[in-house]
Order: sequence, then structure tokens, then C-alpha cells
Amino acid sequence: MNDEVFIIAEAGVNHNGSLALALQLVDAAAETGADAVKFQTFNSASLVTATASKADYQQENTSASESQLEMLKKLELSREDHLALIARCREKGIEFISTPFDLGSLDLLVELGVPKLKIPSGELTNAPLLHAASRSGKPVILSTGMATLEEVHTAVSVLAHGYSPDSGNPSVQDFAAITDFRPLQGKLTLLHCTTEYPSPFPDTNLRAMDTLRDTFGLPCGLSDHTPGISVAIAAAARGAAIIEKHMTLDRNLPGPDHKASLDPAEFTRLVEGVRQVSVALGSASKQPTPSEAKNLPIVRKSLVAAAAIRKGEAFTPANLTAKRPGGGISPLHYWSYLEKTATRDYLPDEPIEAS
Repeated sequence: MNDEVFIIAEAGVNHNGSLALALQLVDAAAETGADAVKFQTFNSASLVTATASKADYQQENTSASESQLEMLKKLELSREDHLALIARCREKGIEFISTPFDLGSLDLLVELGVPKLKIPSGELTNAPLLHAASRSGKPVILSTGMATLEEVHTAVSVLAHGYSPDSGNPSVQDFAAITDFRPLQGKLTLLHCTTEYPSPFPDTNLRAMDTLRDTFGLPCGLSDHTPGISVAIAAAARGAAIIEKHMTLDRNLPGPDHKASLDPAEFTRLVEGVRQVSVALGSASKQPTPSEAKNLPIVRKSLVAAAAIRKGEAFTPANLTAKRPGGGISPLHYWSYLEKTATRDYLPDEPIEAS
């Protein structure tokens, strides 16, 4: 049976800078059955310049007069906030994950003992952050939105270099020389992603998840920004190891990501659908399952007399047929019996005996 898909409820910045709202998101994520709830850890001044513009979706869903820096400043979580969220996650039995966007935030998460690190698509070319993440020894989940396969290769190489003991400071030549990613098994998972909120279905290209898996030989999954839950469930059917999806308490709340998120009821349906698909994938072996074996004699057929047959009479299409139940001579032997004669008398519908 396939391993169960690891489902991340992406709370992100949907707390709007409120610890109380962030704690409610933890509670809601735990109730959906998700495996983890993920936030974002950043220092705004280390993340963007004062002149950085907002993305179109951010511009549409936040105040048009504020800069990206001003928007992000309102969404920072303090160290104390992180401690409170980690404690609530422990209480609710759900894993705490966060995405670091700068080296200081990465150091904070490592200090706080997070079990794994999530690197977002926008940081895929941030080699110092990637290298520091793998240097920490923590498992990494890397989103690959907006990237070419060559860019993903470079990012994975940076991570591989960081995981290598005593590898020293890297160079571009070091990255290009790394082609064997098998040592990253258990350390790195790649997520296919379309970085638009919401992302259009025609741009989803779910088959690219297979390309990542085949190219790097690593577990892959999906960071899903499409509307609804169908694409996430389809990803599970294609063998996704991880599915990440934004969750909000209310899509009508102000903020950049709420409108592209699922509410708790929708996220619960996503979890249920993914769990069902994960179990349904089952085994690649084609054989009767325990649940269907009991139906074999009921729905399959056996050779029976289509009319009265006398001993010594030849079997013919007129007096030989196949009817339920099974358990007798399989109709696969129909033609061989047309070359035989009856060894005893048969009444109509009576099962033919082996001869």
C-alpha cells in the first residue's frame, strides 16, 4: 500500500498579524485532519526593499496605497508568537512548520526545533538560504513554482552540497558537478507549484510533478493554488507525497491570500478525498481482494445443461451453456466440452461434471 499523503494546511499569513487568529488557524487545521499547519517566518526589512512592488493578486486584495514592505510588516510573527503556535500545535496533535524567507528567520526556526523546513518558490534561486537550510540538517520541502527544470536542478544541487559533510563553501562549478541526488532521499521533497493566486487550471500542468520525480528520483508533491479541491485529489492519485493548500477561516477577511484559500469545511473535504485516494491506490498487484473474493461464486458462471442431456449424448451449443453460480467448470472450457459426450444424464440447469 502507498504511504499516506502528508497534507499541509498553509495558514501562511492568513492570521493578518493576529496571534489570536493564528491560534484559531491551528485549531481549525487540526480539526480538518491535516498533518501539519504551516506559517511564514520573515523579517520584512530583510525580505524586501522599500521600493519593491506588490504582485497583482496582492494589489487586488490589500490596500493599494501601501507598499509591499508595509503590507508584510503587518504580517510578521514574533519569536513569542512562534512559541505560542508551537505549543498550540503540540496540544492539538498537529505538526508545526514554517517557511523562512531570510537567514535570520531560518536560524530562529532551527533554534525553535522545527522538524522540517519549507522553502517557497520565490526563494528557489536564493542559494545562501538554500545552502543554510540544508546545512541545518533539517529535512527540506522545496516548492518549484516559476522555475525551469534547469533552475530546479541547480537548487537541488545547492541543497545537496549543503547536506554533504565537510563540503566547505560552494561554487557554481560545485553545483554543476552534482548529478546524483540519491543521497537526498529522506532529506528533500520537491513540490510542483504554479505561482499565481488562484492559479488557472490550464496552467497547472500536473504532469510536471511526474517529471520532477523522474528527473531527480526524489519524492514529489504539489503546492496547490487552484480553486477547489479537485487538483489536489488528482495529485494524490498521481502519487503525490505531500499536498500543500492554503487555508483561511474566512475568505472575506482582508489580506493577500484569503481569497485563494479554502475555508475549514472545504479543507476537511480535501483531506477526506486525499485520504480516500491514498488508500485506494493500494497495491500494483492484480489479484482478487478479500472484499471481492466472496463474490466470485455468485457473479461468475459454470457450464450447465441448457436442455435435458442423455448419457452418451454429445455436448452441443444447443444443450450446453454457461449460467451462475460459479464454482463448477469454468466456461473457459466450453469448446473442449463440445468435443465430449455426457458421462451421465443431466436435467436442465444441472451443473456439468468434470470428465
